[in-house]
Amino acid sequence: MRIGIVILPDQRWSEARRRWAQADEWGFDHAWTYDHLGWRDLVDGPWFDSWTTLTAAATVTSRVRLGTLVASPNFRHPAAFARQVTALDDVSDGRVLLGLGAGGIGFDSAVLGGETLPPRQRVDRFAEFTELLDLVLREDGTTWRGEWFTAVDARNNPGCVQRPRVPFVVAANGPRSMRLVARFGQGWVTTGLGGDDLDAWWGTVAELSDRMTRTLEQTGRDPATLDRYLSLDSAPVFSLTSADFLAEQVARAARLGFTDVVTHWPRESSWYAGDEAVLVEAAAMLPELRRVA
Repeated sequence: MRIGIVILPDQRWSEARRRWAQADEWGFDHAWTYDHLGWRDLVDGPWFDSWTTLTAAATVTSRVRLGTLVASPNFRHPAAFARQVTALDDVSDGRVLLGLGAGGIGFDSAVLGGETLPPRQRVDRFAEFTELLDLVLREDGTTWRGEWFTAVDARNNPGCVQRPRVPFVVAANGPRSMRLVARFGQGWVTTGLGGDDLDAWWGTVAELSDRMTRTLEQTGRDPATLDRYLSLDSAPVFSLTSADFLAEQVARAARLGFTDVVTHWPRESSWYAGDEAVLVEAAAMLPELRRVA
């Protein structure tokens, strides 16, 4: 079991730097940030660009893998984004994990003045975004004319440090997105399905995990070739309520076949409100947590 942590981009670098460096020192396997122009009710508070934050984080860390949870086509074009991905993979010496998702409704989809797409069209756009991004990251000189994106002789030189490209960790709960995981993903990440009951939420996680396995088998892919990531804090109870509670949640994820789990750096209030002292205690338990599988 690998353990990751999300550090929201809501702190000035004078504070955020300490968090990223500490996550590396503590031994977290991966560290992530959200890729939004603004997020939920935090849109009115401090918020910083994810890719600049990750690049800075790469310079104060040495081993932890770095990624977006998740980037989306809401405000990104694959040809331009590929350049950013390639640069970060170079700066970090091949430590990028690229979380990708369809993009939700809300501030990201409205701030640029575009229309809010219905779910089917968001998945259509995501499928094209993922396929084109994969192509540009792997091949130099890509020309593409699709329904959502156009690229003319898009370049990728020198390409990613990781070959043939950085790993895609694709967010998916529905059948069509899961087929994208099977085709393009080195990892799959799920948030489960919402609800106020913890056991019911875990029930949805189990159902989605079974659906992902069936999708892989139906497409002829060995399920053992896919890493499975679970965002623990999509549950109705914050995973860092206590270190012991985190250990229980990690064990439940392992029993369902997940290879990776992700928690969040505690905040003073609102989303992921908690006590940093619990995080310190949990970090000391990382070797034990990894052995739950």
